[in-house]
This record gives sequence, structure tokens and C-alpha cells, in this order.
Amino acid sequence: MRRAISFLTPFGVSDTPTATTLAWFPLVGAVIGFIVGGVWWLAAKAWVALLAGAVAVIADLAATGLLHFDGLADAGDGLIAPMSRARRLEVMADPAIGAFGAITVGAVLLLRWGAFASLRPAPLVVAGLWCASRTSMIAITEFVPYARPAGLVQTFLGTNGHQRALKRGAIVAGAALSVGLVVVGRGLHGLVALGAELLAIAVVAAFSRHRLGGYTGDVLGAAGVVGETIGLLILATR
Repeated sequence: MRRAISFLTPFGVSDTPTATTLAWFPLVGAVIGFIVGGVWWLAAKAWVALLAGAVAVIADLAATGLLHFDGLADAGDGLIAPMSRARRLEVMADPAIGAFGAITVGAVLLLRWGAFASLRPAPLVVAGLWCASRTSMIAITEFVPYARPAGLVQTFLGTNGHQRALKRGAIVAGAALSVGLVVVGRGLHGLVALGAELLAIAVVAAFSRHRLGGYTGDVLGAAGVVGETIGLLILATR
């Protein structure tokens, strides 16, 4: 769990991830979501909804160290712009952010802020949606091929039977935890939001496979952020 915290947040001592690190993603995601939801709840006690929503967005960026939004920016540049598959991978490896990536990040931040500002605080639902996004990252690594010949993500990928069983067990446990949190938090509406999140993540993964032949670490981050955002938007529907 220590390695998962170090990887998914700016807290803890930096450690090289291992094949078992992914198994802790759902729990760490739930904790991050609960922290974000708790900050949102406290902010709503002190300020109007618009400002409380902005505080919630900033709390998420701080709690994740911008990790997933960095992936969203790179994925926006590499997956949306028209170019060859090889060029897409080159662009996504470049730390510079282009117009497509910047606009993608700006649009997603605006939608997340609007969703938070339109809702009454629901820490358990945020924890469930954030748990589901990290659980889905494991599922993508299990069922979608890796698009690069080598990369950081490969340090997470277990190849023996025990490691793969651990990952699949984490997917099941993460799914159960996500469902429990959103149902307790918002009932059927929370469950619908979770379903929309998972569908959005699946669409991002399928789009990446079409454009890249698989996924990259940036795609994992982008899929999680897009999924969370869609979940929040559905939660905010009247």
C-alpha cells in the first residue's frame, strides 16, 4: 500500500512500483476521494457552492499531485490531433503541452467545477467514484495491450499466475467497494453515476486502442479523470 500511496499521491517516500502495487489502487483511490469529498463538505459549510466547488477541484489536484491531469493533457495531445500512430506515442512522451491537451484539461476542469458547484456535498459518492476510476485502471492493464515496447507501466504488470490473480481480486474488491460507497452515499442515483463513469472509462480505453493499438500510462490517467468527471456530471443531473 505504501508504494501505491507514493505513486498516486505526492505523499510518502518515493518507491519503485512493483507488480503488487496495482492491487492497492482501489483502496488508495477511495481514500483520496473521501479526502476530496471531506474538503468539499467542509468548504460548503464556510462558503457558497461556487467557491466550495472550486476548493474541491483544487483539493483533488493537490491530493493527486496533478498526476492524472498530466496524463489527460498528454492523452489530449496524442489521441485527438490527426497524426500517425508512431507520432502519437512521440507526442505523448513529450512533457510539453500542446493546444489539444491544454483545451482538454481546461474543459474537464470547468466541467468538474460546475458539477461540484451544482451538488450538495457527498463524500461517500466521491470516494466511490474515485475508487472506481483506480479500479478501472487495473482492468485496463489486464484486458488492453500496452502500446509501448517499454515504459513505467510495465513495472506494474505481473506475469505469473499469483500476480494476475491478485490484480483480478483487486478488480472485484474495488468494484464491490465502489458500489457500496455510491449506494450508501446517493442510492440509485449514485449507482447510475457509477455506471456512467465506467462506460466513459471503457470508451476512452477503446479509443486509445483504436488510435494507439493499446494503452499507455497517460491513457490510464486520462481514462480515470474522464470517468470521474462523467460520474459527477450524471450525479448533478436533475
